[in-house]
Amino acid sequence: MRAPGTTRDEVAARPAGKLSLELDVMGLPVRLREVDLDTFFRPRSVAVVGASDSGRKPNTALTRKICQWADVGGATLYLVNPTRQSVDGRHCYHHLSEIPQEIDLVAILVGDPLPVVEQAIAVKAGFAVIFAAGFAEVGGAGIKLQEKLEEMISQSSLHVLGPNTNLNAFEVFRSDLKGRSIALITQSGHQGRPIFQGQEIGIKMSHWAPVGNEVDLEVADFMAYFADQDGVGAVACYVEGFKSGRTLQLAADRAARKGVPVVAVKVGRTEAGSSMAKAHTGHLTGSDAVVSAAFRQFGIIRVDGLDQLLEVSAALARSPAPSQETLQRLRQSKNGRVCVYSISGGTGAHMADLVSAAGMELPMLSSQTQEQLHSWIPPYLRVSNPVDNGGAPSSDWRGRKILDTILADPSVDLLLCPITGALPSMAGNLTKDLVEAAGSTTKPVFVVWGSPVGDEPAYRDTLCNSTVPTFRTFTNAVMAAKAYFDHYRFVDSYTSPFDHPPLKLSPAAKAASELLEKVRPNISPSSAKTRQNGHCLSERYSKELLKAYGIPVSDEIVCTSQREVLQAARSIGYPVVMKISSAGISHKSDLGLVYLDISSEAQAKAAYAALLKGASERAPGIAVDGVLVSEQLLGVETVVGLAHDELFGPVVMVGLGGIFVEILKDVTFRVPPFPAAEAKRMLTELAGVALLDGARGRPRASRPAIVDVIMKVQRIGIELSDQILELDINPLIAGTQKAVAADALVVIKGP
Repeated sequence: MRAPGTTRDEVAARPAGKLSLELDVMGLPVRLREVDLDTFFRPRSVAVVGASDSGRKPNTALTRKICQWADVGGATLYLVNPTRQSVDGRHCYHHLSEIPQEIDLVAILVGDPLPVVEQAIAVKAGFAVIFAAGFAEVGGAGIKLQEKLEEMISQSSLHVLGPNTNLNAFEVFRSDLKGRSIALITQSGHQGRPIFQGQEIGIKMSHWAPVGNEVDLEVADFMAYFADQDGVGAVACYVEGFKSGRTLQLAADRAARKGVPVVAVKVGRTEAGSSMAKAHTGHLTGSDAVVSAAFRQFGIIRVDGLDQLLEVSAALARSPAPSQETLQRLRQSKNGRVCVYSISGGTGAHMADLVSAAGMELPMLSSQTQEQLHSWIPPYLRVSNPVDNGGAPSSDWRGRKILDTILADPSVDLLLCPITGALPSMAGNLTKDLVEAAGSTTKPVFVVWGSPVGDEPAYRDTLCNSTVPTFRTFTNAVMAAKAYFDHYRFVDSYTSPFDHPPLKLSPAAKAASELLEKVRPNISPSSAKTRQNGHCLSERYSKELLKAYGIPVSDEIVCTSQREVLQAARSIGYPVVMKISSAGISHKSDLGLVYLDISSEAQAKAAYAALLKGASERAPGIAVDGVLVSEQLLGVETVVGLAHDELFGPVVMVGLGGIFVEILKDVTFRVPPFPAAEAKRMLTELAGVALLDGARGRPRASRPAIVDVIMKVQRIGIELSDQILELDINPLIAGTQKAVAADALVVIKGP
């Protein structure tokens, strides 16, 4: 993951805090490049190469699309085709060099785009869009062709969108819609079409970036740009893969700093989806669990469906920010507070189940509010929350008063009104009241229009002509409500890891590197290799590396005789743990080569003999250093680890140890760099987090001690990323005062 040409010595020699170099100790950027995308989206001049007006060619429709876009945007348009004098009555040039003006944007519609790219570079054009496919997405010769294109671009000032991209960047958006807009990024033009069509139901859109194979311009460039644009209320993404994990982090960081929500569909959850995504765009999709963790880390809201992408993005773009009072409550609790209002008790009960299951609260309305509501709603109907009005009050003057009263209740953060196939006599007034009430409050009002028809005047004329977030399903409305609270809670507490990135190696890095250099020549040829062709260090040396970074390890002694075992046990104090010590045996427990609760000399003697015999039988031919005698620790078993992800590089993992990691896989991940607050949040994501707090009378574990180990493991990952493939502390025994590594495995890169 270190930048090409950046050596460890060069990193170590950097002056501390010299941000102008813009690389951290891994050689990765700590800020995004600046690209003038204003010129891309609002060019002064546009050239279309391969322009056509022949009805038999697909280029005709593409040419006319770009011409319309350029005309609407006020750009000067130039058509280029060496075989034509004119296209659609417009003069046609034969070569880009003939155009008498600097060219901001070149749309390349020909099948062999590289010669045109050479022309664009020669005339110093600003941007080019390559429509043609047949590059990295097809593999083989396509990969080489894309590499050649990348080399051409890298030596020029030209920025390129594509190849293998649709021309959705040239869409003309409606200008008559209200509210903040959605800006869209896709790696498949067709998958973005439903979002674009959201304009037909009143959802405002302002940009569409179809990045294709990302030979140059990538998702991160557009995500950061859109986050900076006034009027953009949310960034919606359909992503198959990322060009760079680090640029994704930096772009999401920009959006988090700006408070702009990012909502994403990311394919590749399954092996089948991952394979298809790679075939489509030529991307590596990365580990899905790590991608999800990185999304949480930087506040990206992940959804699964395109309907969810549209409706959640629209809701976040249109909804007002919560009050300071609500934010204060969100800091203290994970739960936003929702009031469900309906014309049916069954509808209210159904929605209440979904809201509660999503982790939000349904607070009981105050006695004063309930008393006021019952002056308009029959006394036999429930008004505590959910509020059931029985239907009739929606048809007259009472409907608006009910809404205003609910919204005035201090316990309500968001009002959710599901309308399921309502009669026109009720729906007309209800939707009108909802739109008016939403315009007079600072609290979000969400509406579900449950009719499958979708052409009713109450929906089309009232809701779609407003900026009230409107949904077609209960689940999408609940998802959006949760996303609303999650987003503002996240932004309120967000601390950027790039304010103080790791630019200088710590003193521990030198000691650890010296240890690895010392150990590497002595690695036994019989040592087991991992699938990444790395070498496992023995537990002894693995713990030596942890100690170099200040991570507490268990008190232990490696023994090569029965006499040494007995001396070690007496020195450490019974009971002790005894286990085989060998770099070639990485999973000792699985082979029965760990004995706990050794409480006497007789047990120690027997364990020593049994361990040596067991190692020779269950791991024949593997070199053994001896038997390790260790103190027996009390506390909660946790695990902290480090792995290498193909997209992000070093990734830190934490989980509950024992069966929780081996069977239940109760773990979570983070991508460096991240602050201590993020390490604390990792612990809250574990399903078994109650064990840390002393569940069922057990002693509490020290969360600060675990966080300290997480942060130090992160530092190992950052500073030794070019040397270490994996690190596993399992178990890390978390006691009431400290967390101690009882076992450890480090896998270093092979020669």
